[in-house]
Amino acid sequence: MNWKQTKWKIKYAWQYFPFTLNTLLCVGAGWGAWYLLYTPTPKGEEPSAFLPFIIIMGKMVLWFLSGLVGLSIVSTFISFFYYLWLRKKKGAHLQVAFTTDTRKGKKSKLFLNARLDGAIRPVLGFVKGRLFYDDHLMTERFGLLSSKRKEQSLRREAITGRSRMELPDIKEYELRGGFVYFQDMLHIFSLAVAQPIAGHFYQPPVLQEQEGDEVSPKKTENMDVRIEQLRRVEGEHLSYKDFEAGDDVRRIVWKVYARNRELVVRVPEMYEPYASHLYFYASFHAAVKAQWMGEGYLKEMLNYYKNYIWTVYDTLSKKEWEVRYISDQSFAILDQLTETERVARVISNSSWHKDMGLPQYFNPRTGAVLCVSSLTDPQELTNLLDRCDTSTVVYFVKLSRTFRHFVPLTLLSRLIFSAPQDRLSRLRTRFTFSPMRVQLQRKEREIEDILKKSNVISGVL
Repeated sequence: MNWKQTKWKIKYAWQYFPFTLNTLLCVGAGWGAWYLLYTPTPKGEEPSAFLPFIIIMGKMVLWFLSGLVGLSIVSTFISFFYYLWLRKKKGAHLQVAFTTDTRKGKKSKLFLNARLDGAIRPVLGFVKGRLFYDDHLMTERFGLLSSKRKEQSLRREAITGRSRMELPDIKEYELRGGFVYFQDMLHIFSLAVAQPIAGHFYQPPVLQEQEGDEVSPKKTENMDVRIEQLRRVEGEHLSYKDFEAGDDVRRIVWKVYARNRELVVRVPEMYEPYASHLYFYASFHAAVKAQWMGEGYLKEMLNYYKNYIWTVYDTLSKKEWEVRYISDQSFAILDQLTETERVARVISNSSWHKDMGLPQYFNPRTGAVLCVSSLTDPQELTNLLDRCDTSTVVYFVKLSRTFRHFVPLTLLSRLIFSAPQDRLSRLRTRFTFSPMRVQLQRKEREIEDILKKSNVISGVL
């Protein structure tokens, strides 16, 4: 058994420990109050005229608070044992569902909706939950503060709660289990019950500030929308039709005639002023060292890249065109999701890879918008842009901006005054002195030069 598994087992077993830091604080405060109120006045000292009155009032407050806290503690144990009985007799357990707010014009948010059937809340106490996911990770505790009553009845059916979930990475997570905690009003006791929970959920990308460029579709599937610039339709020297009177004899395919004795002609290239679909591509191909793929730097860069891909998609979807996102990875997505929800889930599940490069992924004939990152191979990008026309829009996401400092002297303040609060904060300080930073910025300057020399419309995010 390695240290990681041992640490996890200790952390898991610690959830059953019924005492908290508040236990020590409340015991200390209670002992101090008892000592002050019930210690006799030393002989030889004359008490103040108001001291007996103050002591009496203090004792009344102490006994009132003790009774209130005692009632809350007793009800906590009653609620705890009642839930154990419900779990054994009726199979009661914590039910969770995740909802994603991906409405246009608002930042995408992940919410947890929890429900505990039949349970009762302690008097002035709390019922909280916690989930375990992926490789022995856990969420923050969330509250179940609301009551769900039966229709046309005052009887409580369940206790529920809705909480905003903020997880470190934009991706899909796997639930491994959970706990329900029964706590009194001062959190002196925390009684835990394990919960069998399984399933999947995902953290959606978040909208960023971005200005959109003028984009026009290249793909025609219907004639609903008229455009100013003519677009080439499918069939340029690729399709054939039977020879008819009036057709140009120079377009007769003599090889087909020699083989089948049938006269066919090539369909000439056609242009029409209609286009209906805007095809949006975003490459997750990472031309980096293999040992970098598991780095925390690349995890934060991936979150940053996904946020801007989602932002570009949201901006394009507000135009008159129907946007179709083409992924460079395959996922099993539920059919009942809307197109916006499907795209959000696909982007969230995407990850850096080395399988499909730009030449195999992007189609210059139909693709209108392409997103590339600082991990893109500059030579592949150069070869691809040579095949694109002036209507193609390329967004370049500079991943080095993931770790930029927004306030002057932030680095100094983090090193001296405040400790890092999360992974991004820790990496932001370390990235300043990382060799990866120098290599990444060199590649970004190279990609920017390539985009400036090309004939496509480009933007830097």
